[in-house]
Amino acid sequence: MSLIKSLAQRDRVFDFMVPAQSPVDVRHGPILYMEDVTVSFDGFKAINDLNLTVDDGELRCIIGPNGAGKTTMMDIITGKTRPDQGKVWFGSRHNLLTMSEPEIATLGIGRKFQKPTVFEALSVFENLELAMTADKRVLPTLIARLAAPARERIDEVLEMTGLTELRQRPAGILSHGQKQWLEIGMLLMQRPRLLLVDEPVAGMTEQEMERTAELLTGLAGKQSVVVVEHDMGFVRSIARKVTVLHQGSVLAEGSMDQVQSDPRVIEVYLGESEEAA
Repeated sequence: MSLIKSLAQRDRVFDFMVPAQSPVDVRHGPILYMEDVTVSFDGFKAINDLNLTVDDGELRCIIGPNGAGKTTMMDIITGKTRPDQGKVWFGSRHNLLTMSEPEIATLGIGRKFQKPTVFEALSVFENLELAMTADKRVLPTLIARLAAPARERIDEVLEMTGLTELRQRPAGILSHGQKQWLEIGMLLMQRPRLLLVDEPVAGMTEQEMERTAELLTGLAGKQSVVVVEHDMGFVRSIARKVTVLHQGSVLAEGSMDQVQSDPRVIEVYLGESEEAA
């Protein structure tokens, strides 16, 4: 009964998986635009005049010390947190600051949290099936026969995530890394235009990290992907453009080589990261 209840409430539990419906216009600029964004909590500025743009199809890495504002930035983009001031646009048509979390998800913004959340009692295939754009009421979901295009999409996502051979395995017996890939796959079933991924390789083995790097770099060009990560070795393996946050604003931006050689970045973050590694 608890499983049936969870399925019945799927859109509430996974409200970031609502199907994309509204077109996103990127003809005149980036897919994500943040200007002069500030948010304070009890007098502390978690985000301080943040300016950030992400292009359509870009893979962007966001790094920075703890407390730099990385999670708050993603909370603002997804509508969980409202800034005190600033502008946040998705393409040139959608003002995210006027929209609710479900409305933002409907636009095609998917968020992957650090801890994977999947239906462990269901198979890998069934998890992906439930994530599709479809009637999420319990009975239609459980008894409907999948049309050929839907099966093809599931097969495509299974291949992308490296889970094809595990399609009938219960999600609960997957390794930590495989659960991470499954949840990314569940988001990909909705064909998001922007995917926010929070510390995807935390707790992974070296082999799982390599596979995750292949997965995320393979998505670039198909989706815009923003990766927040602390593991500098992993960031180096996927980085094309890196943004360094510090005290709620952009400290530096550029290639990994450029930010690594920036004295300000070395002082506030990379030097400490290398010592801890």
